[in-house]
Amino acid sequence: MIDDQALNDYREAGTKVRVVRDILEMNDVKGIVVAWDEEHVMIRKQNRRVVKVKRSYLLQPFDEPRRLPPGLLED
Repeated sequence: MIDDQALNDYREAGTKVRVVRDILEMNDVKGIVVAWDEEHVMIRKQNRRVVKVKRSYLLQPFDEPRRLPPGLLED
């Protein structure tokens, strides 16, 4: 789970982030962090819609190569 300081840094800098939810890249949520609480993060997508995702998902800067969350491919 990502910590509050990292989320605040992304929000203040306006960094575009990627939320990796599963193995398929087309299911990623891409946008800017706007708010969060203990369980969720609010992401504003490019089309201005706001999406609420679980904070337990892997969240990384969009310009970095896509990574899979640990344990996703393990049987």
